[in-house]
Amino acid sequence: MTAPMGCKLLGRWRIVESDLWDRDHLDLCGPASIVVNADGYGKICLGALQAGLTLEYAKDSVWFEWDGFDEMDEVCGSGSAHLQNNGGLEIEFAYRYGDEALLKAERC
Repeated sequence: MTAPMGCKLLGRWRIVESDLWDRDHLDLCGPASIVVNADGYGKICLGALQAGLTLEYAKDSVWFEWDGFDEMDEVCGSGSAHLQNNGGLEIEFAYRYGDEALLKAERC
């Protein structure tokens, strides 16, 4: 699936806050970020997690399934990201059968 015309979430976003993890954990292996590409794919990096995203789009939101590695263990999950009135991004992020977190991001 490709992004609809005018999707406002395309690009790189810096994850700056989490209700579950502190900033040191978020940036454990580099700056925590999420990338939303127009071709139906993206990526997320936070803590020791590096994962690819498969995206579905709306103008102000995306929904995604993700899979990748966290501390060399294969992991997967799902989530969504929604543009806020202040221009930031709110991300609902969940590991399959595990942690769920609310993340906040700013455009890079």
